[in-house]
Amino acid sequence: MRKHSRRRTQRSLSMASPDVVREVEYIVSRAALFDGRVVTLGQLVYFSTDSGDAWMLDPQDHFALRLADAGDRLPVHVVETATSFDVGWTASYRLEGEVFVVADGSGARAILGYPIRELRRAEHMILSTRMA
Repeated sequence: MRKHSRRRTQRSLSMASPDVVREVEYIVSRAALFDGRVVTLGQLVYFSTDSGDAWMLDPQDHFALRLADAGDRLPVHVVETATSFDVGWTASYRLEGEVFVVADGSGARAILGYPIRELRRAEHMILSTRMA
């Protein structure tokens, strides 16, 4: 059996930065209702789908964390203090054409039907803001 290692990264947030845990709760609640949304706050993208999936993405490093699967909340590691947060990123992702490709300890898989256009727009907004 292959042991799955978690990637963890910690990012600094200012006091005026969005509440990461609150946004995780929001997007998971949307996924539970099978309601597709894309939310960009700070340097992160959160999205839910009408199939009940929810993800948190870090476009700069292409980290991904699946928050819900078919409407069911998944156990995740997201800890926040007043000045920073820590996420137990479990995967990486990339957008290829109209496909969301995610790779984790079990391999890579392609997912069709995700809001790729909106995700590209959110990535572009975050990355262009960081370069300015």
